[in-house]
Amino acid sequence: MPSEIINNHALLAAVLAWFVAQLLKVMLVLLKERRWDVSRMIGSGGMPSSHSALVVALAVTIGKTLGFQSPEFAIAAALALVVMYDAANVRRAAGKQAELLNKIVEDLYRGKHIDGERLKELLGHTPVEVAAGALLGIVVGWYF
Repeated sequence: MPSEIINNHALLAAVLAWFVAQLLKVMLVLLKERRWDVSRMIGSGGMPSSHSALVVALAVTIGKTLGFQSPEFAIAAALALVVMYDAANVRRAAGKQAELLNKIVEDLYRGKHIDGERLKELLGHTPVEVAAGALLGIVVGWYF
């Protein structure tokens, strides 16, 4: 079974696309903010969307392997659309809510100690980040 997983090109392409997207996040933070932030390797949100890269690479590899008319490609493509919609809309809205709640807490309790931690604001993606992740997924899936 482990050798079957290692030889699963669709899965390997998906994981490679995710890894490249996460690595690009680290590099972009380094270039933009002049700081090394390895936590971006496992964090959500940011440019490019690793979720989009993963599911699109999976769909493209399945399409190339089994045919773009295959039921397996249809399943992978539908999954990719759901994941990208969620990343750009649902998770993005949750991130904006977290940002607003954090600002309210800071404004209300400035200077006072309150228990609790800040909400994670970088949850979702902008449409551009999703598109960039999808493009990365297409490239990795096509050439893997």
